[in-house]
Amino acid sequence: MNPLVEEASKKAAIAWVAFGGPAYAVWCLPLEGKLYVVAGPGEQDLPGLADALAADAPATVSLRGDHGGRIVAFDATVTEIHSNGTEWEAVAPQLAQKRLNASGTTDEVVTRWAETCTIISLEARETVPTTDDSEATAPRPASVLRETRKPFRLHKVKKR
Repeated sequence: MNPLVEEASKKAAIAWVAFGGPAYAVWCLPLEGKLYVVAGPGEQDLPGLADALAADAPATVSLRGDHGGRIVAFDATVTEIHSNGTEWEAVAPQLAQKRLNASGTTDEVVTRWAETCTIISLEARETVPTTDDSEATAPRPASVLRETRKPFRLHKVKKR
């Protein structure tokens, strides 16, 4: 594994994950050279995850540094962690403890995840060359956005 990817992954609390489309910010748990992410109802939304798991397609992961900017991007192998496996027993409780504002105890959260959510692991395959541009894009359309209007004025403002 690339040393930069390894170091950035150890310190990651948030990763930007894309499955062939726009990247979404998700909280993650770095553990043993992998990033673990939980997605599903009541948790974070990862559009394209089901298609990526079905097609065994890679994800593109971007990680930020201490300065807040992206320092590395890499393609990752996406693997689903099944609730009846030994990896689930090791990872799920640690993820549940890290989950902020979780309703219920760690065991209740793990049980809910086993029933309704998906835990995936992202393991780095190869780094993706990064560019100097910011990769900033326009906000995605949403039903909560409103067009801003010019402020109403009762009188003309005199210029000096």
